[in-house]
Amino acid sequence: MSITFLIILFILGFIGSFVSGMVGVGGAIINYPMILYIPPLLGTALLSPHHVSGIVAVQVFFATLSGVFAYRNGGYLNKNLIIYMGASVLAGSLIGGYGSDLLSGEHINLVYGILAVIAAILILLPKKGIDEDQASCDFNKLLASSLAFIVGIAAGIVGAGGAFLLVPIMLTVLKLPTRVTIATSLAITFLSSVGSAIGKLVTHQILFIPAAVLVVASVIASPLGAAAGKKINTKVLQFVLAALIMITAIKVWMSLLQG
Repeated sequence: MSITFLIILFILGFIGSFVSGMVGVGGAIINYPMILYIPPLLGTALLSPHHVSGIVAVQVFFATLSGVFAYRNGGYLNKNLIIYMGASVLAGSLIGGYGSDLLSGEHINLVYGILAVIAAILILLPKKGIDEDQASCDFNKLLASSLAFIVGIAAGIVGAGGAFLLVPIMLTVLKLPTRVTIATSLAITFLSSVGSAIGKLVTHQILFIPAAVLVVASVIASPLGAAAGKKINTKVLQFVLAALIMITAIKVWMSLLQG
């Protein structure tokens, strides 16, 4: 694996993590297509969807871990949500991460294509939650667990954490307070990334040096992106990100249809 490829990977990871930090979404939905398609266009290494999803899974693990530490003392982590949704998403992501080894690269791309379309739509939808002083943290445990399990399977396959799906589910379906959703979703997404990373690890889908490069890029770029996002119109950022994700989704779907 050449130094040139690792440099390109660092740059792509930096860009993806910077953008995701600006709009508050997980890096996987951006990093997956960039790492899959751009290096071959530049004449460097061609990674399989299995290896790309494995690399991204490691990056998401460290990104969500840092997020959990940031919110751990804020008082908004809901233990019941973490128990029910966290256990379900962990089980689902383990199944998805481990089972992805049995899928073809086209099937992994298909799952990403579906998730990308959903992500692009959800990014543009309003995310107005319930005010903390008007809300309780009661929720339908069976519904929450079932949805988290489904999200976990899909996220585990592509190495994502699934936050872009979990947040709107918690706000609009479970009707949870906004601050509780933001903090607790990070913990749930972290558990999802644990299952995904373990599944990818035991099936030998992780390339450790590229994964380390991507993690370093993410650690540097995500805080910078978050800081920059505070100074830029959020709606503009969301529109640009949704457009980029839709473009990559179209690319994936065209490849699948032609293949």
